[in-house]
Amino acid sequence: MSEELIARAQAWLAEDPDPETREELAKLIEAGDVDALAERFAGTLQFGTAGLRGELGAGPMRMNRSVVIRAAAGLAAYLKAKGQTDGLVVIGYDARHKSADFARDTAAVMTGAGLRAAVLPKPLPTPVLAFAIRHLGAVAGVEVTASHNPPRDNGYKVYLGDGSQIVPPADAEIAAEIAAVAALADVPRPESGWETLGDEVVGAYLARTDAVLKPGSARGARTVYTPMHGVGKETLLAAFARAGFPAPAVVAEQAEPDPDFPTVAFPNPEEPGAMDLAFAAAEHERPDLIIANDPDADRCAVAVHDGEKWRMLHGDEVGSLLAAHLVRRGVSGVFAESIVSSSLLGRIAEKAGLGYEETLTGFKWIARVEGLRFGYEEALGYCVDPEGVRDKDGITAALVVAELASELKEQGRTLLDLLDELAVEHGLHATDQLSVRVEDLSVIADAMRKLREQPPTVLAGLDVVRREDLNQGTETLPPTDGLRYTLDGARVIVRPSGTEPKLKCYLEVVVPVEGAVDGVPAARAKAEELIAGLKRDLAVAAGI
Repeated sequence: MSEELIARAQAWLAEDPDPETREELAKLIEAGDVDALAERFAGTLQFGTAGLRGELGAGPMRMNRSVVIRAAAGLAAYLKAKGQTDGLVVIGYDARHKSADFARDTAAVMTGAGLRAAVLPKPLPTPVLAFAIRHLGAVAGVEVTASHNPPRDNGYKVYLGDGSQIVPPADAEIAAEIAAVAALADVPRPESGWETLGDEVVGAYLARTDAVLKPGSARGARTVYTPMHGVGKETLLAAFARAGFPAPAVVAEQAEPDPDFPTVAFPNPEEPGAMDLAFAAAEHERPDLIIANDPDADRCAVAVHDGEKWRMLHGDEVGSLLAAHLVRRGVSGVFAESIVSSSLLGRIAEKAGLGYEETLTGFKWIARVEGLRFGYEEALGYCVDPEGVRDKDGITAALVVAELASELKEQGRTLLDLLDELAVEHGLHATDQLSVRVEDLSVIADAMRKLREQPPTVLAGLDVVRREDLNQGTETLPPTDGLRYTLDGARVIVRPSGTEPKLKCYLEVVVPVEGAVDGVPAARAKAEELIAGLKRDLAVAAGI
């Protein structure tokens, strides 16, 4: 077994175009480190609807130039098979380790395949790439990013010509083309022939951001902002300046792109501790709100002053606030969200006489809703300009949040006041998550199997009135690996994460508010008690 493994590693080494991963692999072979080699050659990094994402390193189970070249060749073959023989492919990238290399390799492969390739001028937010696909009339787009994953990771996200991320069956068809790639030497990779775009594409995106605000709306809210060591700063500051907002105070320690993300354990605003430096800056600046982007700036986090401290708003809270704001602006169209997001959006849409749809998780589904005007999911992703960017966009979402905060400020109110008013109007919708990160993926499979074989009948003292195995699909949703429990006054969804080694349990309780705003604290206390009970009982039921 070890001889075969060494032979496979040597064959991979002979093809590897990257001196760094060649050196890494050569040392493992020389040392005879069978365990490390087995881990890297246990299979191949699977291409799916999230594209590719994984740890950087040598071998087919890591993100590296060899894997990316094969992925690009597979994508090129797929596009040509669909008749896009000379179409344009736009390529963007973030500031992570190897991102620029992966973007250049992709451009070379596309050019060698006879397609036209254009690379964004520098590391830029993912929504700029999603915008550029439609703006330039491309047949596909690639974004090299691992979003908010740890520093050791990178990823490869694929969009088609409508500007949306791929969905089945395109993912399987591209994966089949990738698997058909033989030797890397057979993949033509010229040294030139693609275009490097200029700043005009960023200018066109920024011009489009003007459309997300109401002409003449209030613009007075003051903001502390962190790009979390990512690529959002220049674009967000330019967008805020164009719109006439006060210049955000940028968290200095996290202002510049840094692929090592030195000040955070995980570069995700949702992770404990990630916002601490922003909170500290806010204590000095005393702004109206804090805004954070994740490293590729497609997500937007919001924090507000609550009593004596700063509080991160849940993604569901921000989604509801944006929806209420757009309703009051008189928008028309469909509001959409993923199944794991708060049911409050549906109530807001229904009362406003607007269409409403639920989708599977991921903006690849939300962005495809016909007539979409606003879409969001609880993981801090918001789409406020679907005609411009058919994906989540942390820059334009930040603009609309700042507009709402500005209008409320003029009225002597805050975002928290509006949340309380929504609770009075529709019931207090409280959401939370029980998320378990694992080293061994079998833990997730075991938990899902236990829940299927021994489904809970009562959680937090609430009867489970309906159980759905989403593997079977529903009238409105295609099949997906997940379980949904409807309770008397609550909802629970359990699913494996599509991008991280996590089991995710999404919890929502709805508590009526007795009386006016004065009744909100009691409703919130009841909701917190129920959420704690759901977490406790679900953990027992799943064996986690």
